[in-house]
Amino acid sequence: MKNAIFTIALLVISNIFMTFAWYGHLKLQDMKLITSNTPLIFVILLSWGIALAEYSCQVPANRIGFAGNGGPFSLMQLKVLQECITLVIFTIFTVVFFKGESLHWNHFAAFLCLIAAVYFVFMR
Repeated sequence: MKNAIFTIALLVISNIFMTFAWYGHLKLQDMKLITSNTPLIFVILLSWGIALAEYSCQVPANRIGFAGNGGPFSLMQLKVLQECITLVIFTIFTVVFFKGESLHWNHFAAFLCLIAAVYFVFMR
């Protein structure tokens, strides 16, 4: 159980960094800290720096959580968990940092489908 909680916690932290690496520059642009004229290579290097922190959590999460290493999850379970965590973190990020974005009924329907995916992937 400890490995499962630790794996999920690392996946959450990893996905927070990943979301900032992928989409944070858009918020920085919105805040006028960088502009659309900022060289793309600078934005890429900034994102890579953040992604290093993401990988520093993602790789250990997969190693600790993988059943082949004594963890509690199959490879498929790890991937589905990671995808669900990604969408939850992304949704929170979008609603909190991008005020113009909003959730609609179809987003909730998609979330229900994801919950069903988690249920099915953990079925024996």
